[in-house]
Amino acid sequence: MRRTTNNRKTPVSILAASIAIALHMVPATALAQDAAAAPQTATDDKVTELDTVQVVSSYRASLEKALDIKRSEKGVVDAIVAQDIGKFPDLNLAESLQRIPGVVIARDAGEGRSITVRGLGPQFTRVRLNGLEAMSSVGSSDGQGGANRGRGFDFNVFASDLFSQLIVRKTASADVEEGSLGATVDLRTGRPFDYDGFTASANLQGSFNDAASTTSPRFAGLVSNSWADGKFGALVSLAYSERQTLDEGTGTVRWAGGTTNGGFSPLSPYQPALASDVYAPRFPRYTLQEHDQKRLGITASLQFKPAPDTLFTLDALYSKIDAVRDEKYIEANGLSASGTTGKRQILVRDGVIENGALVYALMDDVDIRSESRHDEWTTTFKQLSLDGEHRFSDSFRVTGKIGTSKSDHSNPVQATVMMDKLNVDGYSYDYRGNPNLPVFDYGFDPTDPAGWNLSVIRLRQNEVTNSFDTGQLDFEWSLNPSLTLRGGIQAKNYAFGSKERRRTGAETVVPTFSGGTVAVPADMTELASLSGLQGSPNDWVVLNFAKIAETFGILNGTGIFALDNFAASDQAVSEQDRGAYVMGEFNTDLGSIPFSGNVGVRYVRTSQTSFGIATTRVNNVSVLTPTTVESEYSDVLPSMNLVAEIRPDFLVRFGAAKVMSRPPLGSLSPGVTVSVSGSAKTVTAGNPLLEPVRAKTADLGFEWYFDEGAMLGLGLFYKDIESFIQNTRESRPFNTSGLPDDILVGTGASPTDDFQFTVPLNTPGGELTGFEVNYTQPFTFLPGALSNLGMQLNYTYVDSKIQYLLTSGALAQKEDLTGLSKTSWNATLYYEGDRFSGRVSATNRADYLIQVPGSEVGFNSDASGVHGQSGTTVLDASIRYKINDHFEVSLEGSNLTNVAQESWVANPALQLPLEYSKAGRQYLLGLRYKF
Repeated sequence: MRRTTNNRKTPVSILAASIAIALHMVPATALAQDAAAAPQTATDDKVTELDTVQVVSSYRASLEKALDIKRSEKGVVDAIVAQDIGKFPDLNLAESLQRIPGVVIARDAGEGRSITVRGLGPQFTRVRLNGLEAMSSVGSSDGQGGANRGRGFDFNVFASDLFSQLIVRKTASADVEEGSLGATVDLRTGRPFDYDGFTASANLQGSFNDAASTTSPRFAGLVSNSWADGKFGALVSLAYSERQTLDEGTGTVRWAGGTTNGGFSPLSPYQPALASDVYAPRFPRYTLQEHDQKRLGITASLQFKPAPDTLFTLDALYSKIDAVRDEKYIEANGLSASGTTGKRQILVRDGVIENGALVYALMDDVDIRSESRHDEWTTTFKQLSLDGEHRFSDSFRVTGKIGTSKSDHSNPVQATVMMDKLNVDGYSYDYRGNPNLPVFDYGFDPTDPAGWNLSVIRLRQNEVTNSFDTGQLDFEWSLNPSLTLRGGIQAKNYAFGSKERRRTGAETVVPTFSGGTVAVPADMTELASLSGLQGSPNDWVVLNFAKIAETFGILNGTGIFALDNFAASDQAVSEQDRGAYVMGEFNTDLGSIPFSGNVGVRYVRTSQTSFGIATTRVNNVSVLTPTTVESEYSDVLPSMNLVAEIRPDFLVRFGAAKVMSRPPLGSLSPGVTVSVSGSAKTVTAGNPLLEPVRAKTADLGFEWYFDEGAMLGLGLFYKDIESFIQNTRESRPFNTSGLPDDILVGTGASPTDDFQFTVPLNTPGGELTGFEVNYTQPFTFLPGALSNLGMQLNYTYVDSKIQYLLTSGALAQKEDLTGLSKTSWNATLYYEGDRFSGRVSATNRADYLIQVPGSEVGFNSDASGVHGQSGTTVLDASIRYKINDHFEVSLEGSNLTNVAQESWVANPALQLPLEYSKAGRQYLLGLRYKF
């Protein structure tokens, strides 16, 4: 038996000590240089040509550039430019975007994956790369939702180093295409004309994760030049990183009850206390997840300016992320099965019930399972675009753009091997102390490899593809100095496809070891160990996946391990979007007040074709029927953005618009998907005739630019969501659905097992309101070196109430939108000197809901339950020292307090744990070179 352990603790004091040492080592001359530089303004770095992204030399100058962009726009936008990205301790784009007011992120494997803007989740946010809409999908664990098959953008596909500018557009305008309720995020890669002649830079870092106790490399580099008196330019940039992380935690998956005696054996000695609706954890377990990731990104750009009024730009973007994930669990799986050999056979000898939940229990006849899952997946993203513009006269300009992008996610290996001990006596769990660190007693030594039987071998393969082909033509006609007319047309074809292959035979058919037995030999096992998380117990035996795979050839796809297409998971959606807009942009005066803005309307027609597999039953025989459904809808979307310059340094903004967001992809399938993956048993039925989510929005903003590089702003926003699409959920036995039982053949699940049924419906909407406060200021008024200090603060409050429904269509409860944190804030204190610089940043989001209503409706109460995620406060820091004009060293740290990811199920009287994990701190030591 092989034992795998890790020493995973590196205290926060390492970074603190490094900062102290760096401060102590900064020469007095450097501080003097910083102090001398402090009174100087940033006018030399200030960008006056807003259409061009300039490379700025300091963090403070980049903040000024971002404020320039914000101030010059007619709508409500926020931006991050150049050094903002490169000098934050951000692993990817999502973690860069969380610095913007109203933007919060969700993490996976310790890294930012998706964003929510002003309470509206990833499915309501559109992402454009170099002006073209794009979508990307990555894989994940079951607990994190698996592979992304929705419209949300997975930001961890890209390193932030590849991008020179991020803009979040929070209000709509006619010239920006439809599809967003929350925001449109514009990401732009570098172009050669952004730079003055030849430019080269490189950044090499070593990244250490204290949970995994591993060090991995990160590299980013850029080379750019222009020739022929600025008529031709070329740029190439590259970013490569490796990352190894480890998540340790606990989980329950859900809490489940039963129709009689809480689903337990009526012979239980504790039976008098077991009411019919008492709830118990379905999968009480410890979890250990090891994630190994490699990410490569490349951008290239060619620009040609044959004449002063003509410009062509060719952009290419390539990114590839490869990941290997190993998950290890020990669980009382008998509590998840409602059949006669599962929960109904369990004798509850003792227990404690709190508000209808069995939070402590001592049991006999419990099945125990040790589980090892191995995932290998790759996502490749490619985009190619060509932009052209020509000014025919001083008053008339035409621009055009064509492009294509494709995201391919491939998960060729998703395999789980399990071993069981059946009918164990003396098992107990206890959630009374710390619910996130329960105490388990298995009734036997969980580190002893003897007595386990090989029980399940599950094999999966997944593919998800997203592609866009886009063409657009726009014109700009200045009718007079005060009025400009803009207009254009756009054609966009989008395609989504999803496939899955599964083991053809039953997952419980397993090979035998020597001697014809399923008893697991000790040399086929290893120990999983929790080192950073103090559980009880901290170690347990699991199957050695590599040895099982090699011994039995389970990944060869032959014999009893042959794979076949899982027809119920075949999904495809294609959309043809045709749009046109006209918009007037004006500048005038209202008395002595400069007044500007834009007013326009956008028309779009969406033609949609949805494909899926419908399951029917004819003469007791299941028939899988490929089904295609077509639909079409159109929208007229007026918009308005107004800006009044009350004083030269004080702006008032107002925006109003009608917006729409297309239905989630997974909801459009005309088929029925039945999925059994580990503890997750689901039935998902689609609805290809769903209408989009439509809303009316209004924004009011006040911005005071009271000093160079300083701003105080207040933004109020309101959204009247006219319709909403809800994945209504209900947990019930599979055999109550009307679907044929033989759909479950080969899944290892029983028709009497509880499944979570999900059905999408257009439901009543609701209102969303909120406000943002944004403050940025360099402390140039302070004396000496203190004048190099500065601060960024923002705070967002969002409130909403949406009417939720049960699967039956009956009203459930009114709650916040899933993914909405009522409050969020970001605070950054920075020092930017001539030689030395440093920053400390804290980002917070409050609790938010992840499922409404919860699977455990009721909880012995008249109120319906919910599933939620606890809020987090993440602390990052960085210090840098400029050795000379070419070299700079840096030390960065992220998630310095090792914040836990914690989800729960709750009703007004009780909160119980779902999942809890920690992924450790990340430290990066680097050397940067700039030519």
